[in-house]
Amino acid sequence: MTSAQEWAALYRRELLDNVVPFWETYGIDRQCGGFLTCLDRQGRPWSTDKYMWLQGRAVWMFARLHRQLDAGRGWLDLATRGAAFLRAHGRDPATGRVYFSLTRDGRPIHLQRKIYSEVFYVLALCEMARATGREEYLAEARDVFWLIYDLWRHPEKLGRPMLSGAPRGSSLADPMVFLCMIEELSPIDTDPRYAELADEMTRVALRHVRRDRQLVLEHVGPDGETFDTPKGRLINPGHAIEMGWFLIHLAQRTGRRDLMATALEIIDWSFRAGWDTEFGGLYYFLDADGRPCTQLEANMKLWWPATEALYALALAWRVTGDDRWLDLHRKNHDWAWQHFRDPEFGEWFGYLDRRGEPTHQLKGGEWKGFFHLPRALLYLVLLLES
Repeated sequence: MTSAQEWAALYRRELLDNVVPFWETYGIDRQCGGFLTCLDRQGRPWSTDKYMWLQGRAVWMFARLHRQLDAGRGWLDLATRGAAFLRAHGRDPATGRVYFSLTRDGRPIHLQRKIYSEVFYVLALCEMARATGREEYLAEARDVFWLIYDLWRHPEKLGRPMLSGAPRGSSLADPMVFLCMIEELSPIDTDPRYAELADEMTRVALRHVRRDRQLVLEHVGPDGETFDTPKGRLINPGHAIEMGWFLIHLAQRTGRRDLMATALEIIDWSFRAGWDTEFGGLYYFLDADGRPCTQLEANMKLWWPATEALYALALAWRVTGDDRWLDLHRKNHDWAWQHFRDPEFGEWFGYLDRRGEPTHQLKGGEWKGFFHLPRALLYLVLLLES
């Protein structure tokens, strides 16, 4: 395939014929509300626990599909029922925090000392506000957003002990999720602080970039210092690629050519560093110095870095017109299509060994749900059909 229209048609078919039907058929909990995400290859549940990252992501995804692709397929009803489950069971009434996991009927199991359950709660309610125009969704999304910001500024409020030997610093995930939330909130909320905060989070994110080495570190010090530890040398190519397209979106909204150039470099460096030249696919983790990674899954190939690269490389192609990006996109697409996709039962496998063979037959779990793959496919359709 060479034309944008051909690519768009392929991704539209994959989204509507292979991915969305799997989750519509097997992932909707019509008994208790919300979504079942722990599904085996054929869609049978292997656990009924509910993870708030994935509950919020599924609400966002169904509402976004309704708003941007097709308002006549019942997706808003699924999103609305999911949002009702979130709002009824998702938050600790004493603190306003969002739980990490719940029982099937909504009783809390675990509360993380991190901000990410709250992040996907915000994204869910923000998209519900955009899809329905209902102020109550936006008001709660706004309140939880500023709770997250307060927790980020004062991490001691999360309950994590501040130990003397633990280096203070920045995780790449934090500025990324703020940029993602701001992209969702700013079109419907006129608070001028979002623009200021986007500038702040861009500065924080770019402290992770090592231009002299053409790489992006996952963890750095408060002012961008490097730590000579396994954590300090860690590279997550998929995360960096995802951040790259977040920054392209921001550059498009603000007209910042310098940010656009940096974002394209980040995607290029991270894809080339992460690509396994022997077996293909993107490594999950790398050590910046080529030393051992402590993560046992470092050499594995996971679905979400591949899907983030699908969109990021196509986006880079469209904004530059340079066919070298299309060549990289095609390489990533061909490998992902061959190894992750399940034409027999639908959806994609999530976890492959280095050679591209599935290590798990599951289609969903504690971390994999209705988000990275359908989001990438939807964004590809919108990008390439435009």
